[in-house]
Amino acid sequence: MDSSAYNPPPAASAVELGGQAVVDGVGAVGKTLEGINMWQIVLTILVLSITYDQVKYIWNKGSIAGPTFKIPFMGPFMESVDPKFSQYLAKWQSGPLSCVSVFHKFVVIASTRDLARKVFNSPMYVNPCVVDVAKKILRPTNWVFLDGKQHVDYRKGLNGLFNRKSLAMYLPKQEEIYDHYFKRWLELSKDGKPRQYMTEFRDINCAVSLRTFCGHYITDEAVTDISENYYKITAALELVNFPIIIPFTKTWYGKKCADYVLEEFSRCARLSKVAMEAGEEPQCTMDFWIKSMIDSREYKKLSQAEKEEYAGPKPIDVREFSDIEISMTIFTFLFASQDASSSASTWQFQILADRPDILAKVREEQLRVRDGDPYKRLDVDIVDKMVYTRAVIKEQLRYRPPVLMVPYEVKKSFNVTPEYRVPKGAMIIPTTYPALHDPEVYVDPESFNPDRWLEGGEAEAATKNWLVFGAGPHVCLGQHYAIMNFMSMVGKASMFLDWEHHPTPLSEEIKVFATIFPQDDCYLTFKERLPLRAP
Repeated sequence: MDSSAYNPPPAASAVELGGQAVVDGVGAVGKTLEGINMWQIVLTILVLSITYDQVKYIWNKGSIAGPTFKIPFMGPFMESVDPKFSQYLAKWQSGPLSCVSVFHKFVVIASTRDLARKVFNSPMYVNPCVVDVAKKILRPTNWVFLDGKQHVDYRKGLNGLFNRKSLAMYLPKQEEIYDHYFKRWLELSKDGKPRQYMTEFRDINCAVSLRTFCGHYITDEAVTDISENYYKITAALELVNFPIIIPFTKTWYGKKCADYVLEEFSRCARLSKVAMEAGEEPQCTMDFWIKSMIDSREYKKLSQAEKEEYAGPKPIDVREFSDIEISMTIFTFLFASQDASSSASTWQFQILADRPDILAKVREEQLRVRDGDPYKRLDVDIVDKMVYTRAVIKEQLRYRPPVLMVPYEVKKSFNVTPEYRVPKGAMIIPTTYPALHDPEVYVDPESFNPDRWLEGGEAEAATKNWLVFGAGPHVCLGQHYAIMNFMSMVGKASMFLDWEHHPTPLSEEIKVFATIFPQDDCYLTFKERLPLRAP
C-alpha cells in the first residue's frame, strides 16, 4: 500500500479535533479581549451606533434642506415637545423639500403647493399615517389607513352621509346645541370678567359632532365625558410622540380614552341598527349609513324582474359593516372634525370681535336671509343664501388654516421630484399653509379680507391652492358639513350675542396643539343681544 496515501482519522478523532479548534478559537478571542473592560465595549457600541445613525440620516437627506447632522438618536425631539409656529414657518421657507429625523423616523416636509398636491394624489406610494402611534389608538384596521379597493369600498358607502339631504336633517339638532351653549356663555360672562374660550369652543364643537354622528343614541353623560377627555387623544396624537405606549404617558391616557369612545360608538351602532331595521327615519350620520346598508341588502334580494320594476333611485351597493367597523369610522369623523373645528371657531370669534365692520355685514346678511325674522329656524335653503358669511368662513380657513400638515407614510420609494427619492418607511408631510398664503395667488395674503371670496375676487379661482381639506383620494368627506356648521354657528351668534375680545400680547401669536389656536386661548366676554326685526 502507498505510504503517501491519505488515511482519514477515525470519527472519534475528528470530533476531538473539531472540539479543540473551538477551544483554540475561544482562547484566541479571549487573548484579544484581554485588557478590554466592559465600559470600552459599551463605548465602542455607542460610537458605532451614533456613526450608523448619522450616516443613515445623511444618506436619506441627500441634497434637500435640513440640519447637516442629527442630534444622536433623538433628533429635534425636545423642540417637538413644545412646537413653535415660527419653527414650522422657517422649515417651510428653507426649501421646497426639507427634512428632520426624530428617533427612528426620517421625515420629509413638502412645502410647495404642487409638491403637497403630488403627495396627496399618490396613493400608490403613500398612505395616511397621522403619527406612529395612531394605528394603536385609532386601530390598525381603521378605514383611514386602508387604500386601494378596501378604501374605495368604505368611501362609496360614506359619500352620501354629507349630501344635501343629510345636512338638512342634521341642522335642527345643531341649532339646539348652539342655543344651549350661547346661554352658557352668557352665564359665564355675567361677572364681566374675560375668560379663555378655547375650551368652550372645543366643547360646543364636540357636542355638535357627537349629536350629528350618533344622534339620540349617545347619552348626555357620554357627550360630557368625551368632550372633557378628548384632549387626551389629541395630546397622544401630536406629530412627534413616543412611538410606543408606556403606562401613564400621554399616549397611554389617549389610548384609554379612545377605547372608551370606541365602546360607546359601538353601543350606538347597535341601537341604530335596531331602529333602522324597524323602519324608523334616519336622524344622524350613523342612521343614514346603516339605512344604506339595509337598502343595499334588500335590493340584492330582489329578482331580476323586480329590480327592473324598482321605483326610484337604485341603492348604492354597500356591504354590511360590523358594529366595531362603524364605531372606528365614526371615531375618525370625530378625530377629523374635533380639533380642526375647535381651532376654526376660536379664530372666527376672535377675528370678528376685532373687526366690527365685518361682523356688522354678517349681521345684516343673517337678518336678510331669514326674511327679516331673526327667530326663524335654520334650514339648508337659508344657509345657501349666506354668501357673505360663507366668504368670512372661507377666508378664516385660509388665513388661519386649522390643519397645517398631513403626515403620510411612504409605502415604497417615491420620486417626489426628479432629483430626490423619499425612502420607503419614511414619513412625508405635505403642508397647507404656504399654498394658502401664496402672494402670487392671494393679494396681500397676510391680511384678513373676505371680499376676495366674492364675485370678482381672486380666491375662488385658486382651486389648486385650496388645500384646507386636503386633496386626492383621502380628501375630507365632511368639508361641506364643516363649512355649513361654521356658517350656521357664527350666523346665529351674530344676531343674538355681542362679544368682546380682550387682546393680550399673545392673541395674534399662533400656538400649535395638533391644530392652531391663539397663544392666549382667546379671552372673550359675551352679552345678550336682542336682534332687530327688519323694518
